[in-house]
Amino acid sequence: MVRRNFIFDTIKGVFRKYGYRQIETPAMENISTLTGKYGDEGDKLIFKILNSGNFIDQNELSKFTSEVIERIWKAKEEATNSSSDSEIEIDLNEPIRNLIEAEKALRYDLTVPFARYVVMHQNEITFPFKRFQVQPVWRADRPQKGRYREFYQCDADVVGSDSLINEAEFILIYDEALTKLGLKDFTIKINNRKILSGIAELIDKVDNIVDMTVAIDKLDKIGLNGVINELLGKGFTENDIKIIEPVILLQGSNTEKLEKLRAALANSPIGLKGCDEVEEVLNYLASCRLQTASCELDITLARGLNYYTGAIFEVKTNEVSMGSIGGGGRYDDLTGMFGLKGLTGVGISFGADRIYDVMEELNIFPAAADQATRLLICCMDKEGEQFAFPILQQLRRQDVNAELYPAGAKLKKQLDYANNNHIPYTIIIGSQEMQTGLLTVKNMETGVQEKLTVEQVVTSFGR
Repeated sequence: MVRRNFIFDTIKGVFRKYGYRQIETPAMENISTLTGKYGDEGDKLIFKILNSGNFIDQNELSKFTSEVIERIWKAKEEATNSSSDSEIEIDLNEPIRNLIEAEKALRYDLTVPFARYVVMHQNEITFPFKRFQVQPVWRADRPQKGRYREFYQCDADVVGSDSLINEAEFILIYDEALTKLGLKDFTIKINNRKILSGIAELIDKVDNIVDMTVAIDKLDKIGLNGVINELLGKGFTENDIKIIEPVILLQGSNTEKLEKLRAALANSPIGLKGCDEVEEVLNYLASCRLQTASCELDITLARGLNYYTGAIFEVKTNEVSMGSIGGGGRYDDLTGMFGLKGLTGVGISFGADRIYDVMEELNIFPAAADQATRLLICCMDKEGEQFAFPILQQLRRQDVNAELYPAGAKLKKQLDYANNNHIPYTIIIGSQEMQTGLLTVKNMETGVQEKLTVEQVVTSFGR
């Protein structure tokens, strides 16, 4: 938790610097609030909550039991006919959903609950409204490296402003926060949903834009052939693929990509508007140099969430193998789903758990992040304990994280306690220290000891 809080506090500090204020929303939302906002794949991962006190009808239970037995036998038969040694997997989600009624669900992300919050409090907040939120979210997913059922998101959103300065500042926020956390090589990818709409217009597949974007978003995972096969399976033609293939494979600098995109999307007003918006964001960034990150226009970046309408962001570390550690984008009418039309917004999210994994693998947590206690007072006996107790309180009044090891244990055990808990300094108090008033202060890393008065100790370690 000390390390997690180091991540949270660092990100929160950057959010506050840019004018964002903290809110929280409940863990549970109405199902109607969440469903239909994340696409079909996202909706399947929403954790639904059984209504308390509900009773299951006997006939419905019989149907459920029969269907489960049928699925078990089918899976067993398939396993018998297969040469694979993999475990048998039985999907019971659908029969369970049919069996139970649920009105509530655990939140899937922080953005949709935030939109609901804005609509409920629209008469109490001042626009543009800039908020950040650090809370857990839940997804009914298969746990694996970098993927969890419960994990924290660190979100920042601004609603009520269509200025692209917000997009530029979010890139700066990513750059500053991740630099402060110690990451040295990461890429902030940017795209625009309008560009993707323009590509769909090229092949007259505007109604199939979700299928197209979901497929091309997988380019780095399944390769070009995998994307082509998926598009063909979704009803796209060979001619469609010939048209969009050179667009999604664009190479060069951001400026060169935009130039080629404008040529390809010359007959698409919405596609050209997307190019203009990306260029404006990049121009803001050009006037204020990024500390660490590289910013890259990636035409294949789509992200799976249906509510993005403008800029799309994704952050990837280049130092370890890991999925995205952050992402976000602009949503022009998310609050419209809750009755408040025309309120534009844009936001980003840090994947705190993935960032933790990255930092742990790179071993870049600062030593201070492991230090809950900075100073341990070690006493030889009860008399020393009595002598030390007011000194302990003096240190704490100066905001020094300090503790006293209860008297009775051997000095070695007390020093081992300090080492095991990464406490950098100890004060040793014995009969000589009480007589002279000079305390023995030991640096646990170097082993160097010095004699200091109580006043000198408080001055050295205090604020």
